[in-house]
Amino acid sequence: MTQQPAWGVSFSKYFVIPQRVILAIMGFLAILNAYTMRISLSIAITELVVKKNYTDEGEAAVCPADDLDSDSSSGGDYEWSEELQGLILSSFYIGYIVTHVPGGLLAEKFGGKWTLGLGILSTAFFTLITPIAITEGGSTALIIVRILMGLGEGTTFPALSVLLSQWVPLKERGKLGALVLGGGQVGTILANSLSGVLLDAYDWPVVFYLFGGLGVVWFIIFTLLCYSDPGSHPFIKPTEREYLEREMGSVTRNDNLPPTPWKAILTNLPMIALVCAQIGHDWGFYIMVTDLPKYMADVMQFSIKANGLYSSLPYIMMWIFSISSGFVGDWLMTRNILSITNTRKLMTAIAAFGPAIFMVAASYAGCDRVAVVVLFTICMGLMGAFYAGMKLSPLDMSPNYSGTLMAITNGIGAITGVITPYLVGVMTPNATLLEWRLVFWVAFAVLCVTAVIYCIWASGEVQPFNDPPAVKDYESEERGKKPEKK
Repeated sequence: MTQQPAWGVSFSKYFVIPQRVILAIMGFLAILNAYTMRISLSIAITELVVKKNYTDEGEAAVCPADDLDSDSSSGGDYEWSEELQGLILSSFYIGYIVTHVPGGLLAEKFGGKWTLGLGILSTAFFTLITPIAITEGGSTALIIVRILMGLGEGTTFPALSVLLSQWVPLKERGKLGALVLGGGQVGTILANSLSGVLLDAYDWPVVFYLFGGLGVVWFIIFTLLCYSDPGSHPFIKPTEREYLEREMGSVTRNDNLPPTPWKAILTNLPMIALVCAQIGHDWGFYIMVTDLPKYMADVMQFSIKANGLYSSLPYIMMWIFSISSGFVGDWLMTRNILSITNTRKLMTAIAAFGPAIFMVAASYAGCDRVAVVVLFTICMGLMGAFYAGMKLSPLDMSPNYSGTLMAITNGIGAITGVITPYLVGVMTPNATLLEWRLVFWVAFAVLCVTAVIYCIWASGEVQPFNDPPAVKDYESEERGKKPEKK
């Protein structure tokens, strides 16, 4: 363990908040920024494309525009089909998938600070140039820029998983983990609500300039305040450093890890169950995040300002529920009411079966706007329990390889981010209520099947491939090779 510099000890006295909490707050803001940059296009695209003219009547078509929404925009100048819009919205995830595993490996090898920071910075840069890409290159240039954005953002969750495994003790993991991962909901809230207000008052490019600029500001603050592990942090308080060493056994990264045990990880049954749960979560989540604004605009006929507000309400509930479920999960474990495994299973079950039911129910509420908003809000609220459930499983199962586990699960799950927006575009060529109802029934099936698999085979215990004896065997093997070189 490196000796803490004298200036760092003196400087640490000016910090009231513990450094692990500062890291959690900055991690929360990292995901918040990532989501605002990712999702802003979902609202903006309703103002970019030429608005449809509907002549069909009845439930099979769309809802009538409300008098309050008579000022709704007539759309933009780009004649992009529903299928092309689906491809544009899904293109981000093509790049996003690619950098997950490399991001996890880099974070485990060199630490999570720069892996996370540079990923967000590159996403911010491509967000800032999105308006130029659209005006100069149309849909093709936009798809390319979105793929490049995804490449940058793909390192976010693997790097954060490594950072949390180095900084957060087990008994604080539910609270701080839910806080960090809750950045996704708050980012979605801000992206939807602010985009709606900004698009109503200004031209569409301002959305990308605002969120891209905030990403750059976050990068500067993060690099000044945060470090990859407590052992390398120069101005952590000595008392906090001692506490983390006592609770976690070490405050430095293990630089002598053997090569990633790919076969053991990929054939591990709890790991397969975790991947299934991630696929279910992402299928439901990406349909809501990417396409709910389109549903509100095309089917429910909300104005752009109302669309932004009502599309953000479900994520306010999701954020509140994710934080609450984190506290409840920690309480269940510290009181020995449930084991880690059963706590994760309970939270995952709530987060899958509940949203599946309410998502379908919303499609049967027809054109009752209040009922639709309420049902979608309950749907996404319950989904917040995922963040005290399967989302924390990589940290439980393998602290040494949590970045790789998060990369595998999130990377495979993100494939649904490519599939679902495009599939929604194909399934809803006329953007009617009945077409959307089928979309939600498919999501219902995926959420339920994957949750059942997780509840049967998942585990919250440290898995054999993380076992320290395996590390010791590798280290002794390496030491045994050295004399031969002399």
